[in-house]
Amino acid sequence: MQIEGRLKQSFSDGLETVKIINVETIYSNYDNPNNIFNTYAMIHFLSQNISSKQATAIGLLAVALWSFVISLIRSLSLHMGAVGGAAMMYTLSTVLIWLIFGRPHLRNYNRSYLFWASVFFVGCELCLSLSVGFAQNARQAVEIGMVNYLWPTFTIVGAVYFNKQPSKWWIVIGFVLSFLGIATVLGGDVGLSVSGIYHNVRTNPGGYIMAFADAVFWAAYCTLTARVKAEGSSVGFFFALVSILLWIEYFLSGADTLSFDSVSLGYAVAAASCMGLGYAVWNIGISRGNLTVLAGASYFIPVLSAVVSSFLISAPLSMTFWQGAGMVCLGSIVCWLATRRKRMA
Repeated sequence: MQIEGRLKQSFSDGLETVKIINVETIYSNYDNPNNIFNTYAMIHFLSQNISSKQATAIGLLAVALWSFVISLIRSLSLHMGAVGGAAMMYTLSTVLIWLIFGRPHLRNYNRSYLFWASVFFVGCELCLSLSVGFAQNARQAVEIGMVNYLWPTFTIVGAVYFNKQPSKWWIVIGFVLSFLGIATVLGGDVGLSVSGIYHNVRTNPGGYIMAFADAVFWAAYCTLTARVKAEGSSVGFFFALVSILLWIEYFLSGADTLSFDSVSLGYAVAAASCMGLGYAVWNIGISRGNLTVLAGASYFIPVLSAVVSSFLISAPLSMTFWQGAGMVCLGSIVCWLATRRKRMA
């Protein structure tokens, strides 16, 4: 729910943990006098002239913005279709991200990284938008979004296994808690039940599979970027790729679902803004603010997203759902704590 969506994962210093979300640094682009977007250099100025507490507060806005993404994608898909709505949203997000981050400098990356990072990032965003967009009802959209929020746990496991991040043995407890939480959510009103999960998932297996793939893709992207220590502004390039692929799919499908009335455009702008502005304020937060506070807050996005969805799209959520959502958050936090290193006195 996703979102460089969906964060740069560079919390190893202040968090002593794996990195959380891959947001690329914005600073390299403002040194270029030929950058036509230099009017937006005020973001760079602000990030250099605010206190740590102010930067943390700004960074926390990203958590609030990202909490609206699932419900806005769902609402947009009802007005413009799953594919058309996603294409419009990512196009607007691309424009916004280019305005904020500047033109992507692909020469900073080797071809191997660009290829695999593109596969993981594009796969992630396509799975996120289409799985939520094709949900059969509001509750299913929230459940699919919750499956997507397995990515923090997968990211931490990837950092431990592939990037040799030190961890405690009880990271396994966090991993199990996260999966039990998802199982509880997918069980519907029955809760943690194999038959309940089966009957629920079979109504839209493609959506749930894409949501799971989304979590895996994002964790892989974050692990790869952390491993090669990639820096720059590639997020704009990846968002452009997502937009192009979605438009190709839309036109090839022969769909005619786009609607340009004020309500539809309002949802498109709102969804794109939550994504694009989320990355901008998060970048300021992780650059100048308290990373520990920001990391802790980001683990509560699943619950916040569910709360927002219960109001915006009137998703009927039972007590068992909230129990499962809480377990997902708790599992992620346990995994995070298991990777923290003791501070030197």
